[in-house]
Amino acid sequence: RVTLLELIMAKVSEKNPVTSEEIDVFVRHADFIAGCFQEKCEAVLKLTSAADAEDEEALVTIRLLDVLCEMTSNNEQLEHLQTLPGLLETAIDTLRLTHLAGKQAVNVFTATHAMTGREEISHPAVGFKSHLIRLIGNLCYKNKENQDKV
Repeated sequence: RVTLLELIMAKVSEKNPVTSEEIDVFVRHADFIAGCFQEKCEAVLKLTSAADAEDEEALVTIRLLDVLCEMTSNNEQLEHLQTLPGLLETAIDTLRLTHLAGKQAVNVFTATHAMTGREEISHPAVGFKSHLIRLIGNLCYKNKENQDKV
């Protein structure tokens, strides 16, 4: 699943002009990816314990967020994703939960997390909160209704 998401990410982030047919496909994929993210977003919280550092569902959720960030950076898909019910709320709630998890114990979500080894620097969850903030910012871009929600 992670590899498939990486392939989708590569296609979405291409700078080549896309046809209207490709835009339709991207919109359908965006719906599916956003739905998966909304269902699985709390799986990332498993990463607070060292025992679950390689949890597959959490890693898939991180890649889903990366793809959503890239899709919301593209104007053709942005407007559609801005109107998806619950996506903005899910991103905000997940940001709150990860921030709270980082405050409760020292883990990958802790703001003052000391990077002591290479394995921690390359941890896939590093930057997760910043990607959530990027998604929230993209969903609020030129959208008064979403700005008011935040």
